[in-house]
Amino acid sequence: MTLDDTGLGRRQFLGAAGVTLAAMRLGKTVATTPPSTESAASHEDQATRWFDTVKQIDAGVLNVGYVDEGPASGPVVLLLHGWPYDIQSYAAVAPLLTEKGYRVIVPYVRGYGTTRFRSANTARNGQQSALAADTIALLDALGIQRAVIGGFDWGSRTAGIMAALWPHRCKAVVCVSGYLIVNREANLQPLPPRAELGWWYQYYFATERGRLGYEANRYEFNKLIWQIASPTWQFDEATFRRTASSFDNPDHVAIVIDNYRWRLSLTKGEPRYDALEEKLSHSPPITVPSITIASDFDGAAADGAGYAQRFVGPHEHRILKGIGHNVPQEAPEPFARALVDVDRY
Repeated sequence: MTLDDTGLGRRQFLGAAGVTLAAMRLGKTVATTPPSTESAASHEDQATRWFDTVKQIDAGVLNVGYVDEGPASGPVVLLLHGWPYDIQSYAAVAPLLTEKGYRVIVPYVRGYGTTRFRSANTARNGQQSALAADTIALLDALGIQRAVIGGFDWGSRTAGIMAALWPHRCKAVVCVSGYLIVNREANLQPLPPRAELGWWYQYYFATERGRLGYEANRYEFNKLIWQIASPTWQFDEATFRRTASSFDNPDHVAIVIDNYRWRLSLTKGEPRYDALEEKLSHSPPITVPSITIASDFDGAAADGAGYAQRFVGPHEHRILKGIGHNVPQEAPEPFARALVDVDRY
């Protein structure tokens, strides 16, 4: 789950009442999109919209499990999940895109579902550039040169990294919670106590007790995170269990723990990614067309003003009220609409 920014003012945990809608620095008006009756209906139908067919392909250091739906010759949309979620977050988004002619690719991130490391000797590394390199390797393996990239949580960060470092591979991006590229030096700076409270799980994961606790209680732990991050989302047990099966991946705990320890500079990462991390440490701008989405989860940061200057290409910011952190699963229609709209820029 993503609660940090990049020294631009890390976001507070969960919503604050009375979010102010401000004009964006780039001249775009903030668009407010309230939950629609369509979105509510999709919640009722979610159980009938699972991804059941998963393909496998060797890509870089991984054998990646992924969903591939829609016409093979259609423009590609690549959708990326985060923690503690999986590909099922996009199960209701995909048909909204395929009916418009898009080819939709949804991979399991390293440590989730059917994705596996090809070698037992590869480091179980969760740093941000490793996840982005995985995704570029997947595009290469599939023979895809450019795609519209959408993501939330870890997936939003990966989408932003891809757009910043490989803009020629990204036609456009949709990033929930905005610019999430991690600056580890900035992450070392303390926050006010109330903001630090939102990082409780990261501090827990920094300890051996936390690793053991997550290993033993990953399902209960992740359900709690779902409830905290999306307090108004009334998901049922079947919906959670459908995603929870992806946490059975043998590398899941190692990847999750390393991801958060790396952000706090408690692990070094791999030398092979040092050049990428050096570029990311300078908070590179995103030049491709972009739509950023905020929800109640973003609290006082929902207006997007703290990261607007990082999106220097065509950019629009949208706010979804009454929606928690798992935006594509809670509000599939607005999320799919953003992907279609950004592709038209």
